[in-house]
Amino acid sequence: MRAFSYERATSPGAAATAAASTANAKFIAGGTNLLDLMKLEIETPAHLIDVNDLALDRIEQTADGGLRIGALVRNTDLAADARVRRDYGVLSRALLAGASGQLRNKATTAGNLLQRTRCPYFYDTDLPCNKRKPGSGCAAIGGFSRQLAVVGASEACIATHPSDMAVAMRALDAVVETVRPDGATRSIPIADLHRLPGDSPEIETVLQPGELITAVALPKPVGGKQAYRKVRDRASYAFALVSVAAIVQPDGTGRVALGGVAHKPWRLEAAEAKLPDGAKAVTARLFADAKPTKDNAYKLQLAERTLAAVLREARA
Repeated sequence: MRAFSYERATSPGAAATAAASTANAKFIAGGTNLLDLMKLEIETPAHLIDVNDLALDRIEQTADGGLRIGALVRNTDLAADARVRRDYGVLSRALLAGASGQLRNKATTAGNLLQRTRCPYFYDTDLPCNKRKPGSGCAAIGGFSRQLAVVGASEACIATHPSDMAVAMRALDAVVETVRPDGATRSIPIADLHRLPGDSPEIETVLQPGELITAVALPKPVGGKQAYRKVRDRASYAFALVSVAAIVQPDGTGRVALGGVAHKPWRLEAAEAKLPDGAKAVTARLFADAKPTKDNAYKLQLAERTLAAVLREARA
C-alpha cells in the first residue's frame, strides 16, 4: 500500500470541497472495497477523507411517504429496519444476499452503490484493463469471461457491476442525493447514476469530481410481491452470476431489474410490459441487444429461468 495523507471531514460540504481541491483524493467510510484495492495498488489515493463523523447514518420518513436513507447507514441496519422489511422487501433481501455479516456491518449505503467491479482482470495488475489503466486494452475480451457482462458492454470493457443493493434500488426507482464542492445539491435517478462503459469504462458514474453522495431516497411503497433471487457459484460470500429483483402486482404487472449481466443494474421499463406474458417474453426484450461470449452465453437462459422461478413464487 502506498503512503497517503488523511483527514476527518466535519460536514458534507467540507468533505466535497476537500476532495475537489486535493489531487487524487478519495472518500472513505466502511472501506470494505477501497482498502482492498489500495493493498493491491489498484487504487492509489494520495489523500483519504474520512466521512464517518458526518450525520448521514439515519433512515427517515419523507413527506411523500417514502424513506430517505443516509449515505452512511450500514447495510446490516438497512436490511433490518422494520420499515424496509415491511415496505421494501426486495431491498432487504438483496442486502442480505450480499457479502458476509461482518462486511455488512461495516459497508455503507453509498459505498455499496460505488463498488468497483470484481472482474478478475481488473484485479490482476499484470494484465491489461481499460478500467484500471485507460487505453491499455481489455484482457477479458477473448479471455475467461464466464462471470462477465452479456449486455450493455463495449469493445473496451465487459465487466459487470457487483452490487446486489443497487439492483433492488433500481427496481424501486430510488433517487441518489448528492452535494457538490460548490455547495449545490442535486438528485440523480438511480437509472442515471451508473454509466455504461462505452470507450471510457474507467468513468463508472455521472458523479463529478468531489461530489459526495449524502442519501438515497425511496419513493412511497408500491406494494406487490417483492423478491430478490441471486444465483451464484456458492451459497454465501459470492457475487451474482445472475440476480433478479422483481416487484409483481396482483394484476400481473410489475418491475424487473437484473444483476450480474451488465456494467450497471439492468432494467428496461419497456420489457416490463411483457410480464403478463411470462419470463421468456421479458428476457427476450431485456437481452435484445445482448452480445454474450461463448463462456457466458448461459446467462441468457439462466436469467430467464431465474425470473420464471421468481414469477411463480410471486403468483403462488
